[in-house]
Amino acid sequence: MRGRSWARLLGALAAVLLAGPSGAQTTGPIRVGLGDGLRVIEVGAADQIEMLDPRTRRSLFTLPGPRVVRIAVAPQGIDVEGRRLPVTAVRIEVKRGPLRVGSRDYPGALEVWRSEDAALSLVNELGLEDYVAGTVRAEASEKWPPEALRSVAVVARTYAVFQQIKNAAKAFHLVAGNQDQNFAGRAPEGSPAWEAARATAGQVLTWQGRVFPTFYHADSGGFTESAQTIFSGDGVAPIPGVRDEFSVDSPNYNWVATVPLGVLAERLRQGGVEVGDVRGVTVLERTSSLRVARLQIEGSRGATTLKGTDFRRLLGYDVLRSTLWAASVQDGAVRFEGRGWGHGVGLSQYGAKGMAERGYAHAQILAHYYPGSTLGLLK
Repeated sequence: MRGRSWARLLGALAAVLLAGPSGAQTTGPIRVGLGDGLRVIEVGAADQIEMLDPRTRRSLFTLPGPRVVRIAVAPQGIDVEGRRLPVTAVRIEVKRGPLRVGSRDYPGALEVWRSEDAALSLVNELGLEDYVAGTVRAEASEKWPPEALRSVAVVARTYAVFQQIKNAAKAFHLVAGNQDQNFAGRAPEGSPAWEAARATAGQVLTWQGRVFPTFYHADSGGFTESAQTIFSGDGVAPIPGVRDEFSVDSPNYNWVATVPLGVLAERLRQGGVEVGDVRGVTVLERTSSLRVARLQIEGSRGATTLKGTDFRRLLGYDVLRSTLWAASVQDGAVRFEGRGWGHGVGLSQYGAKGMAERGYAHAQILAHYYPGSTLGLLK
């Protein structure tokens, strides 16, 4: 999702977002980036397909269904089923049913955009609650208690609305992936994810009357982190870290990772950090939640200081599951003993599960992980 073609997309019709007197927002469809840097996209549908100009919504032509439509880059535009269109984007709508890309179904409409570097990007425009249901299904287990899923629904909706406002003039509001939120496409009727979306429909968290980016993670390891310790930028609310005894049943509450010194040196080198042969790892500073803020890497060519978040990125998010760890060098490797998974800010998903299993309602769960925020409704 970090490909250059996102930045080169032409502007699309933006969703209309109005701030009311109380600061609550009224929101239109959400636009989700599904992929970029593509040469060919195949879209399936069970009903007649309408191809439109996404700017004017003027019909270009229709194709009978059921069928799979092949869309590719053309020298001066976009190729749709052998028709070379002198356009930079096409919109795909179907009268009934979802649209399919790969193994996933998507509600609403799909748009294909051609970038200046002759690559295709795919955007899904859909209703906000459809998006929330698809995000809950991707971010949490449908076997979790209903109140846990409802808390995930509220934070997913709040995060989406914040990004929708922030990126209103862009071709998409957020992407489907860890950069923003995972999104599983259409959630089938009867899914617990839909129950969570409908039971909390329109509910968002606000800070001083405005929605804010409700960051969340898998497991806090026992303490959440202050939002402004990790994230910066306009709109980041000063949500403090809290003690979290509810995540203890997470499979990643405690973890161990052993990394050979040679592998560590190579990962650092690939990230532009050259210290030669690694000889030691020393924590210099921790945050209030005991996460590693700064560390020093000692090597045969000298030492360097890194932020804990940068070190985790260089080593790999699946290797260092969080920055809440202690390290020791032994037998030619670094042994990391850690707790939790993710950045630690905001809602702990496994903590929400633990609280729901203990009888807490989703409003209580949200109040615990976002102290000082207000639960309300979009207007």
